[in-house]
Amino acid sequence: MSLSISIKHINKLAIPALIAGISEPILSLTDAAVVGNIPANATVSLAAIGIVTTFLSMLIWVLGQTRSAISSIISQHVGANKLEQVKNLPAQAILIITTLSLIIIATTYPFASQIFKLYNASGLILDYSVDYYKIRVFGFPFTLFVIAVFGTFRGLQNTFHPMITAIIGASLNVILDFVLVYGITDLIPPMHIKGAAYASVIAQIIMAIMSGYLLLTKTSIPLRVTFPFNKQINNFALMILNLFVRTLALNITLYFATKYATSYGENYIAAYTIAINLWFLGAFIIDGYASAGNILSGKLLGEKSYNLLIQLSNTLIKIGILQGIIIAVLGTIFYYPIGQIFTKEPEVLNQFYNIFWIVLAMQPLCALAFIFDGMYKGLGQMKVLRNLLLLSTILVFIPVLLITDYYNLKLTGIFIAFTFWIIARGVPLIIYFRKQFLPLT
Repeated sequence: MSLSISIKHINKLAIPALIAGISEPILSLTDAAVVGNIPANATVSLAAIGIVTTFLSMLIWVLGQTRSAISSIISQHVGANKLEQVKNLPAQAILIITTLSLIIIATTYPFASQIFKLYNASGLILDYSVDYYKIRVFGFPFTLFVIAVFGTFRGLQNTFHPMITAIIGASLNVILDFVLVYGITDLIPPMHIKGAAYASVIAQIIMAIMSGYLLLTKTSIPLRVTFPFNKQINNFALMILNLFVRTLALNITLYFATKYATSYGENYIAAYTIAINLWFLGAFIIDGYASAGNILSGKLLGEKSYNLLIQLSNTLIKIGILQGIIIAVLGTIFYYPIGQIFTKEPEVLNQFYNIFWIVLAMQPLCALAFIFDGMYKGLGQMKVLRNLLLLSTILVFIPVLLITDYYNLKLTGIFIAFTFWIIARGVPLIIYFRKQFLPLT
């Protein structure tokens, strides 16, 4: 029997996923907000966090695609009542990605300075970027572990336990940020930007321990690695490969945006850091419903319930647009107080206020793009996502960025390029989805 796709059922999955999904941007936003208000070198510190966050996001998004692949495979097997066939897949996937993460740490750690010079970092910004990265990167394997476990829960139609883990992890990070960045008199000396990095790593370790415990005690999925590899490992690897290429295209976009913002000066990269992290937060808020689309579309495909799949897409389109509008309205209401949370520097705030309206205006468009991203991941159609993002980046984002830079639009030009990029990502997905599944109904 097919499951319900009422708004109540969607919300039951989406709201916990939304809360869980914002944990990673909250880690970065908290670092930015706390460090952006330290007494000395606040703007430089904020710029450094922006650069490192961009690079770490690239690494996390490249290998973190295991969440979507695991979720897709497990949800489809749940829909087809064949979960037993893939129970050992998550542990094998975790082994693969954590091993890769250790290799990445070993190969990037000695060359941190050279890496951030590629982002146009120099002087004190470069020094702070290296200091922050050389601590924060040790949370990378734990983050990937959590992502893979969350993907397993999603495939099992469970977003509640990831939510609990994320709430505790994010709350701990906020507390540790204040304690370690500012210090406690006669107990803990102020660590400034290094304190923010330590806070994030500790929170990521605690989240990994919690998520592993919950998976073992609340599900029948083991974490002990067994061989031979599961029969779905080739499908998993192909999904990861397609998502890897797709994520490289995504990070080429972010690389160029960060590189250009840095080249405009420290006030510009500091303002860009605030804006892009708020954009990430909006994306992860919307990701709650993208996650519901991911979870339910995989299960519906496994059931071959194509009518419900179309109904699900129609419902999520309405929810996504409404959610995007609500985020934009709230951002408009609190337009000026939001900027002052992160910095008191007038020059940085001026640049931020010049472009924040674009971030808000694109939220409904982002909602549609991200929701259908989630649905296509649930369907296992990673090749479509790969090709579309490659084309959007090469044919839309980069040309628009070059044109706006030529006309000296600076940060405004960067976020105009982001807007066209989002449109190019979202609209074709909706058209292709309906063309593909409407005939099957």
